[in-house]
Amino acid sequence: METWIVIALIAAFFIWRMKPTKGIHSISAAQLKNMLNDKDKVFIDVRTPAEYKGRNIPQFKNVPLGSSFDKLPKDKEIIVICQSGMRSSQACKKLKKQGFKHVTNVRGGMSAY
Repeated sequence: METWIVIALIAAFFIWRMKPTKGIHSISAAQLKNMLNDKDKVFIDVRTPAEYKGRNIPQFKNVPLGSSFDKLPKDKEIIVICQSGMRSSQACKKLKKQGFKHVTNVRGGMSAY
């Protein structure tokens, strides 16, 4: 019986972690392809420099997770990608806390692209 409680708590924790943060939009890799040439958007890739060098989307600037986001413009939409969508989700939450209004996460990241 106790095992089920532990499993339920673990499942609830993961559901809570995956839940989108208020004010953060989410798009698919297919939707991303339609907006790559939009000059009103800033594209950042939060993977490590080695991951970025191995494979990247040219419009995306490498700003590894943990780096400062201070140089990003607050008046443009920030599109964030990583390998799977987890680090980019963390980066989006950090951007929202820093006062960025228009933040979008690419679901599934480079794996889905």
